[in-house]
Amino acid sequence: MLCKTRGIVLHSIAYSDKYSIIYMYTEDFGRVAYLVSRNRGKKSAVSRALFLPLSIVEMEVDHRHKRDLQRIREARSIYPLVELYGNPFKNAIALFLAEILYRVVKEKEGDTRFFEFLYHSIQWLENSDRGIANFHLVFMLRLPYYFGVYPNADAYEKGAKFDLINGVFTMNQPMHKYYLSPGESVVLHRLLKMGYENMSVYTFSRQDRTNIIQRILEYYRLHLPDFPEIKSLSILHSLFD
Repeated sequence: MLCKTRGIVLHSIAYSDKYSIIYMYTEDFGRVAYLVSRNRGKKSAVSRALFLPLSIVEMEVDHRHKRDLQRIREARSIYPLVELYGNPFKNAIALFLAEILYRVVKEKEGDTRFFEFLYHSIQWLENSDRGIANFHLVFMLRLPYYFGVYPNADAYEKGAKFDLINGVFTMNQPMHKYYLSPGESVVLHRLLKMGYENMSVYTFSRQDRTNIIQRILEYYRLHLPDFPEIKSLSILHSLFD
């Protein structure tokens, strides 16, 4: 079936000397693996340069539901990401977030709201010139909403601990080891008030930012199946130190 859809690049791997597999989140079909020629010739209708992490493309695809690797007939960029690939800080964030998405997005059906969240977020990262060091924190705390495991910030009180398993702030001592200290919980509560629009007004120490990222990833591991270690995290930390 030939059709058009928009897609966001999550990951690519070499499949053979001639082909790569491009994993994408598409507006109409959810997560899809596409077989793309590694031919760099000018006559190619699908340039591999289009498929950098978080690239947004419009495609004409030959989609067949029972096929594991789909085919792209034509593709074009619909939102050029000059800053994302030219700015080392934004590029490190893009690689980090693309790796997270590659690990958590499993759906085989499209979700327009989720696609628009990703599209909107990538636009913010491309165009923002302030608060960049907080961007990935906002993204990481908004993402669980689309998987039904969004933290509940309503019951926060001074001195509360955040229960990572139950996703709530509590004044009681959890009966397990997966919780944030009161100091960490203060940082998380501040983060849950933060959005792309106001991320530039929030400041965190390097230690607080590094620690809370690790704790958010721990929250992911507790709630999202088979969530592994994120390899690009070390690159992100080195650039923002």
